[in-house]
Amino acid sequence: QVRLVESGGGLVQAGGSLRLSCTASESAFTGNAVGWYRQAPGKQRELVASVTGGGSTNYADFAQGRFTISRDNGKNTVFLQMNSLKPEDTARYYCNADLVSAVFGTVRRNSWGQGTQVTVSS
Repeated sequence: QVRLVESGGGLVQAGGSLRLSCTASESAFTGNAVGWYRQAPGKQRELVASVTGGGSTNYADFAQGRFTISRDNGKNTVFLQMNSLKPEDTARYYCNADLVSAVFGTVRRNSWGQGTQVTVSS
């Protein structure tokens, strides 16, 4: 099934680190940007960071200097390294990308994964 699968979330103390992974299942990323988003209870989903096929990155202000996004096209995986985590980083983190089916070669645009929960305790 063509989909995005996120993993790596969990419970961590403030100041700790987590590394999230987003893998394209039965598919591959197109050359378009892959983004990590997050949504906290009662808040809108917001962009955390994105990376293009060429490796150019973009970060939200709150992520700048603490988070690093990277992309391994060979493994169809995008990572989000999160350091110096704060309680306000608590949210469900989602991956978004355009995918190419490994079987049919068709493109599924604007695909979302099921998310991975990140909880930062104070």
